[in-house]
Amino acid sequence: MVVMPTHLITGAGSGIGAAVARRLHGRGDDLVLLARDAGRAKQLAGLYPGARTLVADLADPDRISWAFSHQPMPDRLDSLLHIAGVVDLGPVGELRPKTWHQQLNANLISPAELTRLMLPQLRAARGNVVFVNSGAGLDAHAEWSAYAASKHGLKALADALRHEEHGNGVRVTSVYPGRTASPMQAKVHSQEGREYDETRWIDPESVATAIITAIDLPRDALIKDLTVRPGH
Repeated sequence: MVVMPTHLITGAGSGIGAAVARRLHGRGDDLVLLARDAGRAKQLAGLYPGARTLVADLADPDRISWAFSHQPMPDRLDSLLHIAGVVDLGPVGELRPKTWHQQLNANLISPAELTRLMLPQLRAARGNVVFVNSGAGLDAHAEWSAYAASKHGLKALADALRHEEHGNGVRVTSVYPGRTASPMQAKVHSQEGREYDETRWIDPESVATAIITAIDLPRDALIKDLTVRPGH
């Protein structure tokens, strides 16, 4: 009996996460999709027949462990794909703590907590952890301070985890997409006061190809950091 790989994906409802989920589901892999509430879980289960769902809100990292304790968990994970994220722009002089907390919780603290909780399953499978970061995780521009700080932190999390888990056979990859056509990008353009033209930006399918390349790489190699930029 062939055992198909199992992947836990955050952000599978739209953008890059949806592109990755479609590709992995289409080739017959087993999916575990994280949803923020039961309604969203039902929607995701409808989109990907046969997929399992887990309910936990990345906006509230302190409750993820409690939420998981009330749900059946996978025995092993071949990959944990951190793709969900939130963005809210504004100058440092105007950002309140609530805006900082929202982005740090969803983009950094929850990925750290989710990784902590799933490490036994990842070690059992000698699996992969992929953090979908951002160009903002390498260089911060005006009005991007909170989001970029969360993504700079995510790079540090990935780098430390890679060193810590090397001996356990867990591979860790950071992917740094440039601007990608997605609902998040539409929101960014709205906040920037610019017209949104999705044809100018990277297709989510292209980023999905980069992510899947990293997890499918033979065991004798590791993609540590992968930057994906618009090609036109």
